[in-house]
Amino acid sequence: MPLPVTLKAMAYITNGSRLLVFRQPDFPEAGIQVPGGSMNPYERPEDAVLREAFEETGLSGLALGAFLDDVQHDWSPRGRYDIHHRYYFHLRVEGDVPDAWQHTELYPSEGEHESVLFEFFWADLPDGVPSLIGHRGEKIPELLVELGYS
Repeated sequence: MPLPVTLKAMAYITNGSRLLVFRQPDFPEAGIQVPGGSMNPYERPEDAVLREAFEETGLSGLALGAFLDDVQHDWSPRGRYDIHHRYYFHLRVEGDVPDAWQHTELYPSEGEHESVLFEFFWADLPDGVPSLIGHRGEKIPELLVELGYS
């Protein structure tokens, strides 16, 4: 029997030469991540990434940049019996933004929690990006090409 597919939209949000990343202080085991999440049924990936980025970060004025790639990951070896089909996008936020901030996502699509606190901070591109959990850094090379680093 084939595994179910969960559609995900992932955002590499940049401000100048910085990439937005976050951690969840209540769940340190979740590691460092980039914004993203599950797509709604019939939602276009480019709409989903903008929605997820806003819900998780609280940032307004996000501009959709390039579609970077899509990949699939079978999570059954890790005890999750589904395939994540991820769509990666570059988003931009212009102007002055805080160097770090907290934001609470009120209605996360996964997990048992009613809300999740995120701590956001910027990582310097191209070499200052920390290791991202769960393959979330896999399209950083494509982002760097898009930004003219390679």
